[in-house]
Amino acid sequence: MRMGAAIIIGGIVMFVVGLVMYYSIETGETDSLLRHVKNTGTFIGLVGIGVTLAGIMLYLFNRSDPPMQEDKFDI
Repeated sequence: MRMGAAIIIGGIVMFVVGLVMYYSIETGETDSLLRHVKNTGTFIGLVGIGVTLAGIMLYLFNRSDPPMQEDKFDI
């Protein structure tokens, strides 16, 4: 597997884990540990979005272009 695709998959996994952590805690919770888990989920989700975009850019930059074919004419 190419490196760009592996980074994209890792970023998507991070994003999903962040969503699960964020939405597993209700908004009105007053316990500091639960708020910390919710804030950590936000951070991991945002970092996952960044990692996914970095993987997409890496994939696009490292694509191999087909070699140019020059026309050969005998004159």
